[in-house]
Amino acid sequence: MSVDQSLSLARLAEELGAQLVGDPEIQIVGLSTLQDAEPGQLTFLANAQYRKYLADSRASAVLLTAQDADGYAGNALIVPDPYLAYARLSHRFDRKPRADAGVHPSAVVADSARVDATASIGPGAVVEADAVIGAGVSVGAQCFVGARSCIGDGGWLAPRVTLYHDVSIGERVVIQSGAVIGSEGFGFASQSGTWQKIAQIGGVRIGDDVEIGANTTIDRGALADTVIGNGVKLDNQIQIAHNVQIGDHTAMAACVGISGSTRIGRHCMIAGGVGMVGHIEVCDNVFVSGMTMVTRSITEPGAYSSGTAMQPAGEWKKSAARIRQLDGMAKRLQQLEKQIEQVTQAASDSSNA
Repeated sequence: MSVDQSLSLARLAEELGAQLVGDPEIQIVGLSTLQDAEPGQLTFLANAQYRKYLADSRASAVLLTAQDADGYAGNALIVPDPYLAYARLSHRFDRKPRADAGVHPSAVVADSARVDATASIGPGAVVEADAVIGAGVSVGAQCFVGARSCIGDGGWLAPRVTLYHDVSIGERVVIQSGAVIGSEGFGFASQSGTWQKIAQIGGVRIGDDVEIGANTTIDRGALADTVIGNGVKLDNQIQIAHNVQIGDHTAMAACVGISGSTRIGRHCMIAGGVGMVGHIEVCDNVFVSGMTMVTRSITEPGAYSSGTAMQPAGEWKKSAARIRQLDGMAKRLQQLEKQIEQVTQAASDSSNA
């Protein structure tokens, strides 16, 4: 459907299974925030701190929970999860261009590559020998698809994505510009103060419904493959080192760094700037807060954090000074405990004499 068309509130309610309050014939032509919405636009309230904008919003209708809709006088679609409903409707109004099927004249496609007739290969793209491009795949301008790499049906590569050789990508995978998949991992052996390169002879396997952000890097395996599970969501500028395994439906925010051979479970949430050392395991259903440094395996589900929260600079300097004193304080405390134990034991011996 063209984004230039409008949808009635009744139609949107039907698609969402929402309870409609207000005028079913109101026409919706776009989406916006509570603060910025204009007539003809639909908005949503998913965070209590934005409720203060609800009464003055100029939106033609609002996605609300039943609790937030109580007392609201405007048109509303009442749903259990307004943010999820917004996510579903957002595709109705997405203006992202859709490429036509076919190979652009400036693209270079190897004779042995297999490109489905419904796929699109953009200007200046390169598809090397024995690569496979599935049905409905869109390969953007100046992308590179290496030898023997495969892209499953419905995939979308933004311009300037690089897939090295022997990269296997599942169906409906989205990869943003600048991402590099299958680059050589950081593998070197020390020899008398110099470094000998280790050939990275594994590949990368990416499951279905994965999204990979701009300038994110996923290294190929040294021996076995690096593996990204189904439904994994990776933000921009993430580094996934060689032989990492990430379980299904795990999500990572920007600037996360995962060292080699680390295994991360399913349904984990890794916040921005988290670092993980290599050769550890993180179990399923773990949340790691922003800027945490994970230095050992996590074996129990739950939330984990490290580091110190922001403070005014003067307070932080005092705290940092106290942290430097902790070792000496711990030693003095041990000495006091020993002295108390000796005094207690002497008193006990005296009373028993």
